[in-house]
Amino acid sequence: MWVLNTTTYQLEFKQAASSIAYAILSHVWDHANEQTFQHTPKDDDPELLSLIRAKLSPKIRACCDYARAKGLMYAWIDACCIDKTSSAELSEAINSMFDWYSYAEICYVYLADVSDAENPALPSSAFRRSKWFTRGWTLQELVVPCGNVFLSKDWRMIGTKTNLAKAIEEITGIDLDVLLRTQPLHTVSVARRMSWAANRETTRVEDEAYCLMGIFGVRFPAVYGEGRQAFIRLQEEILKRIPDQTLLAWG
Repeated sequence: MWVLNTTTYQLEFKQAASSIAYAILSHVWDHANEQTFQHTPKDDDPELLSLIRAKLSPKIRACCDYARAKGLMYAWIDACCIDKTSSAELSEAINSMFDWYSYAEICYVYLADVSDAENPALPSSAFRRSKWFTRGWTLQELVVPCGNVFLSKDWRMIGTKTNLAKAIEEITGIDLDVLLRTQPLHTVSVARRMSWAANRETTRVEDEAYCLMGIFGVRFPAVYGEGRQAFIRLQEEILKRIPDQTLLAWG
């Protein structure tokens, strides 16, 4: 996996996620301005540190700085740590995503549409209306990590998954025991897990299936362009692994 060194702002390749301590970022993509693997600096001259830092997008720079301040040397950010021009690397990353979020020391959830000036538990709070809660990939990014820290648009802490669990349960329908990690994910019925994703959206139709692979503990090659066939393949793989016929209610 590729990770960002939070001190040098350089991309470094690590053979195994379990061999390093790193933070991981969960966020809603800004497709017009998101910095990609190709546009992330790879010059390792320390004398160019200030120039390298200036080349990073504000989001990536802030994530590195926040993680470094918390004592973490590495950060993984999907936008710039996957070479999406390589179909093989992209498919491997999608199949590894569950593990990468599992091994992370902490997951920073950056909410670009939320201020830290209000109580997130209030019924009318911007936190409850955040677009982050509507995206397909963020389901896995919420449930899987051992800890989530929610950050405002100004990179100030809003709260943690633990102390915001009740509000998050009301927003997402995800059971409190799952959020608090007192109930293992694999013990939740297929239908219940599918219900968590029912109202979420993805940019690519295939991602409706790919974003759920880790939730159900299945793996298969990602083939962008296959359309709805991806969800059929997901169902087939789930049925092979989990004998739960309630899956057939989800088409």
